[in-house]
Amino acid sequence: MTSTPLDVSDFIENIQFNFGGIFAPERDIFISRAPARLDVMGGIADYSGSLVLEMPLEEATLVGMQKRRDRRILVRSLHALGDDIPNLAEFHLDSFYQGRELISLFRLGQVLKSKVSLRWAAYVIGLFAVLLKEKRVESFEYGANIGISTRIPLGAGISSSAALEVATLRALDKTFEIGLDPLEIPRLCQIAENRVVGAPCGIMDQMTSAFGRKDHLLALRCQPSEVISNIAIPHRIDFVGINSNVRHSVGGTQYRDTRAATFMGRKVLFRKMAEKGLDLPQNNYLCNIHAKLWQDELRKLVPARIKGQEFVELYEAHEDFTEIRLEKSYPLKKRTDHPIMENFRTTEFMQLLESPSLDQDTLVKAGSLMYDSHTSYSKNAGLGSKETDLIVQYAQELGPDNGIYGAKITGGGSGGTVVLMTSNENEQIKNILSRYKDATGLVPDLFMGSSEGAVHTPIQKIQFG
Repeated sequence: MTSTPLDVSDFIENIQFNFGGIFAPERDIFISRAPARLDVMGGIADYSGSLVLEMPLEEATLVGMQKRRDRRILVRSLHALGDDIPNLAEFHLDSFYQGRELISLFRLGQVLKSKVSLRWAAYVIGLFAVLLKEKRVESFEYGANIGISTRIPLGAGISSSAALEVATLRALDKTFEIGLDPLEIPRLCQIAENRVVGAPCGIMDQMTSAFGRKDHLLALRCQPSEVISNIAIPHRIDFVGINSNVRHSVGGTQYRDTRAATFMGRKVLFRKMAEKGLDLPQNNYLCNIHAKLWQDELRKLVPARIKGQEFVELYEAHEDFTEIRLEKSYPLKKRTDHPIMENFRTTEFMQLLESPSLDQDTLVKAGSLMYDSHTSYSKNAGLGSKETDLIVQYAQELGPDNGIYGAKITGGGSGGTVVLMTSNENEQIKNILSRYKDATGLVPDLFMGSSEGAVHTPIQKIQFG
C-alpha cells in the first residue's frame, strides 16, 4: 500500500487553517501532488525531438480543489507571488465566452495577463478553458475553490509551472469526474502553457511531473512524448541540483530567440536537403539526424547567421509559434547544432548509465558528456550564464577524485539550476555551495532526493468542519 507523502499529510492537517477562507466545510476537497523535475540530460532539445533524461524531485506542488455552487473560480496560493501581487485570484466561468462562443486561448491569455491579480493564476484558470476547447468537457456548470501550496522556488529552472499544471489538472479531473486518460494530462497542460500563458515549452516537464518514478530517470523521446523507460539510478551515484538563484524564464527573450533560430535552421536545412534529393529525417525531427551525417555533410548547408528579414523573404515562415524578429541576426548553424548533438550525447549517456559494470571510467565518460552539454548550452544554444558557469567550474575543479563526475546547466538555461552527478553523500557539495555564495553573494538552494510523479501518487479526498 502506498503511503501518503509527508507534504500531503501536512497539507491536509493544516487545510482548514490555511484555506478555511475559501474551502467550504462538509464538502469534498480533492488533493493532488505533482513534483518538480531535474533535467539530467537533453534539456531544450526536447522541442527538436531529442531523447531526454529527467528526474522527479522531492520538491512538489499541492493543489486542493472543491466544487462550488456558483460559477466563480477562486484560486489562493499560500506563498508570496511578488510585490503588490495578491495571492487570491477570482475569475468567472462566463468570461470564457463571448456571447455563446468560447474565446480563443490566446485571447484568454491576453485577458489574464492584463490584470496583475490574475496573471499568476493563468496556469490554473487556463486548464478549464483547455478542457472546453479540446472538448474533454461540454461545459462547466459550477466553478471551483482552489488552494495551492508549493515547495518549488519560482524561476529555478526545475519546472514549477509544469508541477502546478499537472497537480491542478489531476485535481480538476477528479473534482468534476471528467475521466481523463492519464496520457492526456501532459499534452493538455502543455497546451495551457503554450497558448494561454504564452511560454514556448516542450512537453518533457509535464511528462516528468506526471509519470516520473522515485529514484529513476524518465527516459523520454520527445516525438512528441514516447516513454522509453524509467531507468533506476545506480546505487553508487546521486543526481543533485544547485539553484544559482539567477532567475530563469522559459518565456524570456533568450529562450524564445533560441527556439526560433532552431526552427529557422531546420527550415533551411530541410529545404536544401530536399533540393539535393536527400531524405528528410523520420517525422521531420531534427534529432533524428545522425550526428556523424550532420557533422560530415549537412552542417555546411546551414548558414552561420541570417537576419530575420532575409529569412522571411526567402523562407516565409519557420513552422513554429515563436516570433521571428525581423531586425535580429540569428546564428542558425549553432542553434541547429545543439539539439542534434545533444540527442547524441544523451543517447550515449544513457547507454553508459545502463552499463553492466558501472566502473569509475564509465562514470568519468558520462560526466564528460554532461560537461560537453553545458559548453554547448552557452556556445551553441546561447543559454548560459556566468553564475551557472561558476558552479560547473567548481565541480570540474573538484572532479572524480572528490566524487563529482559531471555537471551542466539544466532545462531552459539562462540561469536556474545546475545538475551534478556525484557519489553518494558527497561532502564536497558543501564546498561548492560555500564558494559560490562567497563569489556571488547569492545563496544557492540544494535539491536532493526524488519522489513519485503525479499519476503514481493517489489523490486524497477529505472534508473538514
